[in-house]
Amino acid sequence: MEKHYQLGIFAIVIASCFWGTTGTAATFANGVHPITIAAITMGVGGCLLALLSIGAIKLDHLLLRCHWQLIIIGSLSIVVYPLAFYSAMHLSGVAIGNVVSIGSAPLFTALLERIFDKQQLSRRWRISAGLGLSGVALLSFAKAEIVGEPMAAQSYWGIGLGLLAGLSYATYSWVGHRLIRCGISARAAMGSQFGLGGVLLLPILIFTYSTVIHSTQSLAVGLYMAIVPTVLAYKLFGYGLSKVKASTATLITLLEPVIATLLAVTIVNEIIGLQGWSGMGMILLSLLVIIWPASTVRSKQEI
Repeated sequence: MEKHYQLGIFAIVIASCFWGTTGTAATFANGVHPITIAAITMGVGGCLLALLSIGAIKLDHLLLRCHWQLIIIGSLSIVVYPLAFYSAMHLSGVAIGNVVSIGSAPLFTALLERIFDKQQLSRRWRISAGLGLSGVALLSFAKAEIVGEPMAAQSYWGIGLGLLAGLSYATYSWVGHRLIRCGISARAAMGSQFGLGGVLLLPILIFTYSTVIHSTQSLAVGLYMAIVPTVLAYKLFGYGLSKVKASTATLITLLEPVIATLLAVTIVNEIIGLQGWSGMGMILLSLLVIIWPASTVRSKQEI
């Protein structure tokens, strides 16, 4: 049991590393609107994920039909998430938009589990969440200070969209875990949600695809965003959801802004200063708290 739990944690960590590359990758898609990036990432990527999961979906089609309401909720959340996420970064800046979206997701997921699953939050989770969210705040303000982004009215709209992205991300993560608990395989649970969500996002490309194909570089970025941070990452994330609670999974994904910042420092030559490095240290410490092997069966069940 402990081995499977650790493998689930490892899968989510790798997925978070893939997601952390999206901000840097998007900077190479010059002239491509954030809405278009969203449609490619989750639209094309979601359809590819569904196609790769078609065998599992067929095997579990009866169970999927029984839980069609959950699949619709998850799929609509998948539609909302990229549109809100990339718009939040466009309006309030990459630093604040990314951190608000990812940082709020664990709290929303915990709230969903508390309301619908009647699950209690362990002391371990609360300590990890406190460290992680404090680190996210330090990292966000450090980056915002260096970039020099003024807190204009559009920034507040960006923060609002970031919270919406966090809620939608938490929702489809919780739905995926709920479907898996109902006996549906991880591949079928994620593939069905992303397939329907991807189909709903594809029409956006009909009106905006020209901004992607105008250069080989933008097209390469689009293919990367669809395959690596979506297909590969969400297959790993789905496996992780089959081993750990959704609130724990979204907490681990706080690693994403750390990876995004490290890439910005090494590739985009951004400087974050001592405050930013301190924030990253707190996030890594929070991950150490949540992934450290449980010493008893009871603590494993609480996580």
